[in-house]
Formats: sequence, C-alpha cells, structure tokens
Amino acid sequence: MATCPECDAEIEVDEFDVDKGDQLSCPECGSNLEVISLSPIELDLAPEDDEEEDDEDDEELDDELEGDDEEEDDDDKDDEGWEE
Repeated sequence: MATCPECDAEIEVDEFDVDKGDQLSCPECGSNLEVISLSPIELDLAPEDDEEEDDEDDEELDDELEGDDEEEDDDDKDDEGWEE
C-alpha cells in the first residue's frame, strides 16, 4: 500500500507489478505519480514539465513542416510557368 503525496489517499500497488520510475495515476485526485522506491513502495508527483515542453516542440515542428509544404507548392507553380 502506498500513499498519494497530493491527496494522501491510500493506493494499492503490488511491488512486483511496478518498477522504480514507473508512472501511475491516483484514482482519487488523478495526479500523475512516479514510483521512487520499491521497498517500501513510495510515490512522488511525476514531473510534468517535460511532457508540456515536448507537446509545444511537436506543435512548432508541425507548423514548420506545414510551412515547408506551402513553399514547395509555390515552387511547383513557378516551375510550371517556365514550361510554357
């Protein structure tokens, strides 16, 4: 049995089913938790900054890729003009 550091709810975790570094979700408050110790099982709030930064980076990359497609389309139109 482990305790949620956010809401102090008791969470049933089998130490044989998890590894150190695994992430869980608290059934009471929904917080993302990370297993920081196995014997005894201890949980801490999982870092969320990395996920948010990754999502923002993915969105920026998608925007850049979409912009590249538009530029290629413009280039194709220019090429067509030369063929005439």
